[in-house]
Amino acid sequence: MPRVVLSGTAARRLTGGQSEFDIEADTVRRMIAELDRRFPGLGKQIDESMAVAIDGEIYQDAYQAPLRPDSEVVLIPKIGGG
Repeated sequence: MPRVVLSGTAARRLTGGQSEFDIEADTVRRMIAELDRRFPGLGKQIDESMAVAIDGEIYQDAYQAPLRPDSEVVLIPKIGGG
């Protein structure tokens, strides 16, 4: 199962402080849906304010990105600016 690491403190409020999860999913979209099922509101938090890195590569549009059973997904707070 892919391993998900949640970076930053804002999203951890929704998980009770938990920051690492094993998720049964084969795409990022399914991973987000499963995290939201476990922790209501986390899916929206990820969609709106987190970047996705899979095995060290940051994705701009990760929803359809495939996940392997040994993938590591790191969810990183987006940096605002302008």
